[in-house]
Amino acid sequence: MEFRWNQWNESHISAHGVEPEEAEEVVRRARPPYPLAYADEKFLVWGPTAEGKFLQVVFVVDEEDSVFIIHARRSRTERRSAIAGD
Repeated sequence: MEFRWNQWNESHISAHGVEPEEAEEVVRRARPPYPLAYADEKFLVWGPTAEGKFLQVVFVVDEEDSVFIIHARRSRTERRSAIAGD
């Protein structure tokens, strides 16, 4: 599985506290029912990294059959727990 990164998608997920390697890991480790077909030829994956960070990742498969991640963030539940100090 090839991933394609550029300044836009790297900075976009970085703003949400996610590293490219983490987003790739969640996509690679996806198990049914993921990836889910999403609007406009996008795919959605929810899952944990090896370190236990639970992420939501949205991607498209581009014309070169590369995975182009367009969004990645921590799940809302995990973010609430982090804010609450759990």
